[in-house]
Amino acid sequence: LLRMTKFLTGLSVALIALLTAVVVLLSSMGQHLDRPVNLVGQQDLDANNRLKWTIETGSNLSEVNRRLFNRGILSKPKLMTRYAKLNNRASIRAGSYWITADDSARSLLDKFNRGEVIQYQITFPEGWSFEQWQAQFDAVPQFAAESKQAVADLLEEAGVNVDHPEGWFFPDTYSYTSTDSRADILRRAHKKMRLELEQAWQGRDDNLPYSSAYDALIMASIIEKETGLAAERDEIAGVFIRRLKTNMRLQTDPTVIYGLGDEYQGDIRRSHLKQRTAYNTYMINGLPPTPIAMPSAAAIDAALHPKPGSSLYFVARGDGGHYFSDSLEEHLRAVKKYQINQRVQNYQSAPKALSESRK
Repeated sequence: LLRMTKFLTGLSVALIALLTAVVVLLSSMGQHLDRPVNLVGQQDLDANNRLKWTIETGSNLSEVNRRLFNRGILSKPKLMTRYAKLNNRASIRAGSYWITADDSARSLLDKFNRGEVIQYQITFPEGWSFEQWQAQFDAVPQFAAESKQAVADLLEEAGVNVDHPEGWFFPDTYSYTSTDSRADILRRAHKKMRLELEQAWQGRDDNLPYSSAYDALIMASIIEKETGLAAERDEIAGVFIRRLKTNMRLQTDPTVIYGLGDEYQGDIRRSHLKQRTAYNTYMINGLPPTPIAMPSAAAIDAALHPKPGSSLYFVARGDGGHYFSDSLEEHLRAVKKYQINQRVQNYQSAPKALSESRK
């Protein structure tokens, strides 16, 4: 019994000593994990004394901690790695992060675990063409650094299964991280455009001269490019819808300009209106083969809910809006009134019925 008592006493002392050592170790670990990082002498600090730190795709926590140690930011990289593994927190997200003087090893691990990567933004205004979207990407170093791809290859990478990219990407402001590519953003923009178009198509007005939702997308792009005042979208849509229904050519300059491509230098001429392209709506019947720009949700809505009326013509007033006319005679008077000092080729011409245009 005496021996048993001594054994238990010794065991208790050993357990207490072990527990004490564990407590001390945990306390020491906690102190190290919560110690502020060292940004003194670090280069590339921004105006707010933050350091941008990038975790490359495929990196693990041990590699990241070793890099932080080599830069003098962390003092105990292995300790942070062990702590993360013991707590099942070794999973991290690639991307760029802000490191501040208030950060510690523990707070950095929290950021890496939650994926608090830096968010950037890129904006594509309504009415831009796919070529303009590409130029916007090229203006951002991250995207400009990507290997150049043919449009078909880029669309394939983005999972966009269309024959022609124009019109198929929703104009908006998109957030992205340092690991995103232009294909990633195009994928999201395409998905959003399809959703917007499908939902709008389901609620369309009756008796519209479209054979598919794609026809409506084409019309929406024309409305977008013709509209100076947002409030006129549905009225301009009404004019174009009535032209189609009465076998009148659309005769809209934005489609001509799109068809000219690089040949257009900011001044549309009479000769351009007579130049046959697939997009010259002075020469072709009906809609052009594809959209000419990325239309907004409002333009799509206007194409599917045109304003009722009888006007068939419109001319720019010079203040961003248009004067709408029911007859050719009224339209010509409006042209004379509002465009008296402008060259004729800048006018919105008066479409003729197909039967007249073929004479």
